[in-house]
Amino acid sequence: MSQKDPFAFFKIPRKMPTILPVTVRVLAHHEIYGSYDQEAAGEQSARCLDCGNPYCEWKCPVHNRIPEWLKLVEEGKIFEAADLSYSTNPLPEICGRVCPQDRLCEGACTLNIGPNMSAVSIGAVEKYISDTAIAQGWRPNMAGVIKIGKRVAIVGAGPAGLSCADGLIRGGAEVTVFDRQPEIGGLLTFGIPGFKLEKSVVQQRRSLLEEMGVRFQLGVEIDAGAFAALYQEYDAVYLALGTYTAKQQLGIDTASAGVYPALDYLVRNAYDLLAIKTAEPAIDLRGLRVVVLGGGDTAMDCNRTAVRQGAAKVTCAYRRDEQAMPGSRREVANAKEEGVQFQFNVQPMGLQYQDGKLVGVQVLETRLGLPDQRGRRSAEVIPGSERVIAADAVLVAFGFDPSPPDWLAQHGIALHSDGRVQVHSERFSTSAVGIYAGGDMVRGSDLVVTAVFEGREAAKAILAELTAASKPSDIQQAA
Repeated sequence: MSQKDPFAFFKIPRKMPTILPVTVRVLAHHEIYGSYDQEAAGEQSARCLDCGNPYCEWKCPVHNRIPEWLKLVEEGKIFEAADLSYSTNPLPEICGRVCPQDRLCEGACTLNIGPNMSAVSIGAVEKYISDTAIAQGWRPNMAGVIKIGKRVAIVGAGPAGLSCADGLIRGGAEVTVFDRQPEIGGLLTFGIPGFKLEKSVVQQRRSLLEEMGVRFQLGVEIDAGAFAALYQEYDAVYLALGTYTAKQQLGIDTASAGVYPALDYLVRNAYDLLAIKTAEPAIDLRGLRVVVLGGGDTAMDCNRTAVRQGAAKVTCAYRRDEQAMPGSRREVANAKEEGVQFQFNVQPMGLQYQDGKLVGVQVLETRLGLPDQRGRRSAEVIPGSERVIAADAVLVAFGFDPSPPDWLAQHGIALHSDGRVQVHSERFSTSAVGIYAGGDMVRGSDLVVTAVFEGREAAKAILAELTAASKPSDIQQAA
């Protein structure tokens, strides 16, 4: 093969896969981005500078070996690239779609050096690698797996649980994953809309995991008795229950008429689209003036879902400026293209009703003050700046708190004051011997890729402890 052109990054412009026109994509809930073909993937991969100290790799929470698999794609070695991608990320086809690459790997790309340069399209290539390799018959290599004679139960089939299951099964353990939902994925299936992640992609990952030997028991609610039974039956239990309790804000009551927590809205809509019958119907916003409160990716999911439902107008209100928004810049841009109107530097203070019907959100203008404890500039309200944003429906996307079930405390599992589960920082072990935890229920609401990382690392820790010593027969406090 000819030597790599050292100026490829300069000669070849960044080019993303084809995106559906706005007039088409807002009519359905399908993914809006196409995929590279082999030539385009190789060409875009060739833009990588192969930095000696790859910032993209360090910025990635799972530390993907990005320059290495970009080189393999450039050389047309798709199976080798898939092996390398999968070696660090158990869910690459999902992260390639939903990660905020502009804030992570691509944001750290050395090619972000000026207005005339742009990062390597890492996320789109990651998606291409997995989709293409799997379609061509690639499968995780289980040939060298040695059974260790240990059984592990995982409670929660979201990204942390699936990642942990992958690591455990490859480490020789027997793995059963329990989840109350009728399908795997957690918020991958029931929270993230199909226009970002087709549900067939999650189902494909389920098939791969089942081929590897992972068992799923779905539609199963784990209560105190069921959990105690799992502990007796399995050598270890990994908890990955996520965070589902909507954060509250003074003046905005999610129990009020016309007001809906973001997850309630997204989950109920997902059930409807998947034709899964539930006691609560989808929340239909067709023809309504919708105001979404929040500036993260969940807020963008609500914005863009409401557009697809045919809302008369969708407004996203955020208390800081656009630069301070925590969500993906790409998702904000997509929302703008699809007709969402943004109002920045406004703080919601209350709801306005007429004859018992919601008609607006009361807000105050804000300005950015001094940085808070996390380094973010605080939003300070401007006295006398009150106004109302007209609204027939409000979606609240302020974030999520842990939802710890009562039986955690009953079984000696210690919690932080905010409801997060306490774990050893490296072993992911809780205060109860043989019980581990990870993902959002430990860290707090965070990115999919962060949950994938914690599931992967927890699997390593569980395997190390299972092969080092036997678990006591009864739940007890760890020393």
